[in-house]
Amino acid sequence: MRRHSAGQISRMLAAQIQALVTELLPAGQRDGHEWRCGSLAGERGQSLAVHLHGTRAGVWCDFAGGQKGDALDLVAACLFNGNRRDAMQWSERWLGLGDRGNDAPVQRRPVQEKLNNSQELDLEAQRRRAKARRLWQEGQPIESSPADAYLKGRGLDLRLLPNMPGSLRFHPAAWCAEVQKPLPAMLAAIASPAGKMIACHRTWIQQTPSGAWVKADLRAPKKVLGSFSGGCVRLTRGASGKALGIADAGSSVILAEGIETSLAVALACPEMRVLAGVSLSNMGAVGLPQEISTVIIAADNDGPHNHTARKALEAACQKFAEQGREVRLALPENKGDWLDVHQAGQDVTRS
Repeated sequence: MRRHSAGQISRMLAAQIQALVTELLPAGQRDGHEWRCGSLAGERGQSLAVHLHGTRAGVWCDFAGGQKGDALDLVAACLFNGNRRDAMQWSERWLGLGDRGNDAPVQRRPVQEKLNNSQELDLEAQRRRAKARRLWQEGQPIESSPADAYLKGRGLDLRLLPNMPGSLRFHPAAWCAEVQKPLPAMLAAIASPAGKMIACHRTWIQQTPSGAWVKADLRAPKKVLGSFSGGCVRLTRGASGKALGIADAGSSVILAEGIETSLAVALACPEMRVLAGVSLSNMGAVGLPQEISTVIIAADNDGPHNHTARKALEAACQKFAEQGREVRLALPENKGDWLDVHQAGQDVTRS
C-alpha cells in the first residue's frame, strides 16, 4: 500500500526542486528565482519556467506548450508522457523513500492559494497574448527585409516558394529581455486551430561588419511570446492554395518543428502544405481539421540517446494516430534536421 499521497510527494519534490530540475532539464539555466529552458523537451531557451523558492517552489508553466502544474506534474510531463502514477513511483525512488513510513507530514497548502496561483498564470497568459498581437501588428512585410536576407543567408530563399509566407514578418526593434534593449527580429505568427493568432515567435538577428544578417549572439536568440498549445505557424498551403480551415477532404500536411526547418521542407516539397509546430512538446498538440487525413512528421534526427526527444516524438505520432489519421515519420538519414539536409544539398550543387 502506498505510504505517500501525490500531494505529499509533490511537496517533497518541491523542497528539492533545484536538484530535480537539474536532473530533469539539465540544459536549463537559473534565471533569478526560476529555472528556465525551451520546453519540456529540455532544450535551451526561456519558454519553460520552474519556480525554485518560496511557497511556489516546484510550480511551473511551459508557455511554449501551454502546460503547467506542480513538481510531480513536472516529473510526469518530462519522463512519463503525463502519467502521474508512474511519476509517483519514480519520485519515491528518487526521494529515497523506499519503505520508510516515518516521514514528517508536510502541511497542506491552502486551497485558496492554489486558486490564486492559477488565476495569476491565466492573467499572465492573457497579457502575453495581447502583447504578442501588438508586436505582430507593428511588424513589416518580410519580403526584401533584413529577415528575408537572414533566411536567404541560411539557404532559404522565400522567392522559390509558391507564395511569400504571410505568417512571417520583420520587426526592426523587438524588445529583448536578455540584453534589455530592442533588437531586429524575424516574427512568426502562431495561429490556433481556428486560425486566430495566439502567440508570436521571435528570432533576433544582427548585421555583421560585412553586411550579412545572422542570428543574434544571444543565449536564447529564439523565444515565443504567448502560450500557443495546439497552435502552429502556417507557412505554405500546398498545391490546393486553400487555407487550413477549408482544406479538402483527404488532404495531407507536413508538420516540422522549427520555423527554418519547416521552410527547408517547404522548399523541398512546394506542392505540400507545411506547418511549423515550433516546439517538440507542442507537436502532438497541434490542432488539425478532420479533412486532414495524413500527417507527415518531418522530425529532427536527435540521435538514439536523446530519450526525451524520442518519447515526445512517439507521443505526437500516437496522438495523431488516435485521431484516425495516417501518420508517417520522415527523419534525416544522418543526425541533424531537414535544414541541415537542405544546406548540404545546396553545398553539393554549388561545388
